[in-house]
Amino acid sequence: MKDELFEEQVANLSEAHFLVLCWAAQSEGRQAKYNITNCFDDLKRCSITRTKQTAVAAVEALGALRFVSLRGEGNRRNLYITRYGAKALEALVLRQRYSPRPSAFLEGA
Repeated sequence: MKDELFEEQVANLSEAHFLVLCWAAQSEGRQAKYNITNCFDDLKRCSITRTKQTAVAAVEALGALRFVSLRGEGNRRNLYITRYGAKALEALVLRQRYSPRPSAFLEGA
C-alpha cells in the first residue's frame, strides 16, 4: 500500500515539480543555498510559469509530500531535497518523463 501511494504521488508530479527537485538536489551538491525566488526565476526562464504564486504552489506541494523541506535561513526560505524527494527524482529520471533543464542560478553559482 505504501509503495502504491508513493508511485501515485510520483506519477502525478508535473514538470515544474521535477525541475524543482532537480535544482534542489543540484544546489545541495554544490553547497549552494537554493530558495523560492531562485526557483521562480528558473521556472520563469524555462517558460513553466509567469507568476511567483505558481512557483510557490509547486514548492509547497513538494513540501506537503515531504519531497523537499523549507528552512528559514536569514530572510530566505531555502529548499532542501529529502530522501523521499531523492527517491521521487530517481523514479522520474528512470521513467524519462521530463528532461532536466539548466538553472540560471546554479550556472552562476
